[in-house]
Amino acid sequence: MRLTPTEEDRLRIFSAAELARRTLARGLQLNAPEAIALACDEMHAAARRGASYEDVLQAGRVAVAPNQVLDGVADVAQEIRLEVLLDEGSRLVVIRAPFGPRSDDGPGAIRFAQGDVLLAPERPRITLTVTNTSERPIRVSSHFPFDEANTKLAFDRDAARGFRLDLPAGDSRRWAPGETRDVDLVKFGGSAGA
Repeated sequence: MRLTPTEEDRLRIFSAAELARRTLARGLQLNAPEAIALACDEMHAAARRGASYEDVLQAGRVAVAPNQVLDGVADVAQEIRLEVLLDEGSRLVVIRAPFGPRSDDGPGAIRFAQGDVLLAPERPRITLTVTNTSERPIRVSSHFPFDEANTKLAFDRDAARGFRLDLPAGDSRRWAPGETRDVDLVKFGGSAGA
């Protein structure tokens, strides 16, 4: 049987999720890989059943309760990112703090300085008005080349060439059907954006 890399990844997630289910059935708590795999498996299953983006997100959020994970898992597993196949196409699902909030002194704790930090302050920025002409919601992730975004988004694609959404990595913007909003774009960095 020949499997694509995506299919191989899906099987690895399923196998780890089955291990997680057996671990829970034995009355034990899950480690980080088991907990993440179980949440991902539930999101894949929801997408396969034809669930909406919001329902897939909710399936991941409720898959593992905070009391089902070992101490410290919430500190080291602060985010789950999973690409799922929905009716409208492939979508990135991001769940932040999937197993509860990070403790202030746990592994990998981050302490923030006062004040705001501008991301990539030296790069050119533009603002464009974007309208969703589709009957479905459309989401664009932070580092996707904005001029290549879903063709149902109406905006000046020539002006957007070489730019991405001015958002932190992993964030995204969503347009409801018929919604118009102004978005800030930032020029790609590195040799490709020069």
